[in-house]
Amino acid sequence: MNTSSMRRRRLAVLAAVAVSTALSVAIGVQLAGYGLPLALLLACCLSCLASFSSLLFRLVDGWSMTTHRCTASGCDFQVRLTHAGAAESRRWQEIATRHPDHRTP
Repeated sequence: MNTSSMRRRRLAVLAAVAVSTALSVAIGVQLAGYGLPLALLLACCLSCLASFSSLLFRLVDGWSMTTHRCTASGCDFQVRLTHAGAAESRRWQEIATRHPDHRTP
C-alpha cells in the first residue's frame, strides 16, 4: 500500500469517527430533552457510537476490497482481498476459478 492510499484510508477512518461521534451526540442531545438519567443517556450514546462506527468502518473497508468468485454456476465460493497488488489479485482470481470444492447454497 503506497503512502497516498494510506493517507486516504486514514482520512476516511477519521471522517468515520467524526460522523459517528456527531450522530451519537445529536441523538444524545435529543434524548436529554426527555430527562433521562445520565447513566442511561451515556449507555444510549455509546451504543449508537459503536453501531455507527461499525457500519462506517465496514464501508471504508469495502472501498478497498476486491472480491473474486467462482465462475461455476451455483457455486458460492468467494475470496475477498484487501489492499492486494495486481499480481496477488490475479493469483487469487485463478484460485477462486479453479477451486476443487464447488459448494451450492
